[in-house]
Amino acid sequence: MNRRKGSLVLIALIVIFSSFTLVKKTNAENNYYKNEMQHLHTAIEHHFHDAVSGYYFVDLDPAKRETKFGHKREYSWLWALCAMFEATNEIEKVDKNAHLVAGIFKSMQYYYDPAPPKPGYGEYIVKLSKGQRYFDDNQWIGITGLDIYERTGNKKYFELGKSMYDFMMTASDTTLGGGLYWRENDFETKNTCSNGPGVLVALKLYKATKEKKYLDTALKIYDWTNKRLQTPEGLFYDNIKIKDQSIGKAIFSYNTGTMLQSNVYLYEITGEKKYLERANKIADNSLEYFYGSGKFRDGYWFNAVLLRGYQQLLNHNKDMKYVLGFKKCLDNALKENKNDKGLFAAKDGIYNLVEHGGMLEILARFAHLEDRYDLGISK
Repeated sequence: MNRRKGSLVLIALIVIFSSFTLVKKTNAENNYYKNEMQHLHTAIEHHFHDAVSGYYFVDLDPAKRETKFGHKREYSWLWALCAMFEATNEIEKVDKNAHLVAGIFKSMQYYYDPAPPKPGYGEYIVKLSKGQRYFDDNQWIGITGLDIYERTGNKKYFELGKSMYDFMMTASDTTLGGGLYWRENDFETKNTCSNGPGVLVALKLYKATKEKKYLDTALKIYDWTNKRLQTPEGLFYDNIKIKDQSIGKAIFSYNTGTMLQSNVYLYEITGEKKYLERANKIADNSLEYFYGSGKFRDGYWFNAVLLRGYQQLLNHNKDMKYVLGFKKCLDNALKENKNDKGLFAAKDGIYNLVEHGGMLEILARFAHLEDRYDLGISK
């Protein structure tokens, strides 16, 4: 009898141990992208963050850091910090104890330029080499700031978003019927990259305040961008030239991403099904164009912006095909493009900060997704 009881206990222990092993394996699979996210963030801080100055480097290789205005610009452009700002915000959604956003926000203050007509952020560290102010850079900051405000209720980030709206509206005039210019004091083009995110800044402010002027602004920019820059297939061209109204026909994933997400927001705000129908059409057409080959067509950060749209659309369209199509490209990049330092080369072979910020955001978003959906096993 004792021997039998001992055997039953042994069997029970084996079953429990086996179940524990299975749970451990399942948890490891579920945390695949979260682990990749954490490893990449560590690698970025180790290789790109200059502990002496507190600045971030623009590129991993000192020999490849850019020279402009007669001297080398070795530190990061604002654009890359915009990427890191959004990436760290997404990390904080996954890891409530990360506390990373404030550090990036502090780093961005080196780029702050209070010059008239409205304060904004310049392309480079102001005290080292003051350059142009790009409206899209400031819009990316505004989008993230308002997202942080929605998540945390911290009014500092609401004020940041409103300030970025005020700055971007200095880019507005009636030339070609409306729209926003790309960069300050440059009246050559109006670009999707300064109009798509402009819609999002205005919509996020409307969502936060319910002030009609923000929705009115968003709809005006949205309508203009669709009329002037949308392709017959529902994607988006890069820009329109003011002088002759010719179209810059490059098609980038981030331009499609901002307009996809704008449609989802408009559906959520207005309840009008036409916006959800447009969002679905954009998602369908973008899936094959950008991800049909199984490899990313353009840069990681560009793709991160389109992923934002796919992720928000998932709240209303439960078809996982968009996320899974994107996932195939991501898994290939993780398998084929990561070096022994845990870093990723851009297509030109350069290891720059903006693409790492983009990949970090992608991994953070997939860490969020893998915790809520069955994405299959990734290796």
